[in-house]
Amino acid sequence: MFNIRPIEAFSDNYIWLISRDDDKQAFVVDPGDASVVEQALSAQELELSGILITHHHFDHVGGLAELKAAHQPVVYGPDNPAIEGIDHRVSAGDSVDVLGQPFSVMEVPGHTLDHIAYFAGGDSPVLFCGDTLFAGGCGRLFEGTPLMMYRSLQSLMELPASTRVYCAHEYTLANLDFARAVEPGNPALSERMADAEATRARGEPTVPSTLALEQATNPFVRCGTEELQASLQAQDRLGDSAPAAVFATVRAWKDNF
Repeated sequence: MFNIRPIEAFSDNYIWLISRDDDKQAFVVDPGDASVVEQALSAQELELSGILITHHHFDHVGGLAELKAAHQPVVYGPDNPAIEGIDHRVSAGDSVDVLGQPFSVMEVPGHTLDHIAYFAGGDSPVLFCGDTLFAGGCGRLFEGTPLMMYRSLQSLMELPASTRVYCAHEYTLANLDFARAVEPGNPALSERMADAEATRARGEPTVPSTLALEQATNPFVRCGTEELQASLQAQDRLGDSAPAAVFATVRAWKDNF
């Protein structure tokens, strides 16, 4: 299977570097900064053969033109003409070959309207989800609606629980701080917060997580659970109990937390 390593960029971005032990070819996911990608490729003696793009925000595509000019990689991304340099514009149901492993494309609008994710199944399933699902949270709704994002997250939750979730930002501690406000009585959340704090104290990334961990602790994917709704009710924050409406309530709370 793959070696998947984080390349740190800007203040809190992760650009994911994908390679194999038996090959010098590599892919990167959402290269917002070309310089840090070049440093990682050089340090690990890898050749860039492909790029995956999840959406059009600059911190995910800012290094694309420079990397393409230097390495001529094949570039996959959403069907958004505003993103220059994509060779294959992909949509739901398409398959992308990443170093011999097929990845399925999923459309997950909400953070942006063009947002897609890449999923590989098998014994060690992997998800590159950009800014849709975060460790302990989800992306802000810059372009989509709450219902759109709720449905996108639910589609991700239908993937195998063992799926490793490679999101694009180190937001975990702030996300879990909010999650504890939503569900202060969730023991799995308290345990996760302690683990995340220890991980960051060692200077290590808190991602990848797993979908199982998100299902147990992430308020944005727990909107249909009795436990989360009871916690909101106790805080006088539960209106409509339909899960999509609960999601809208929780997302609005987080936006002003």
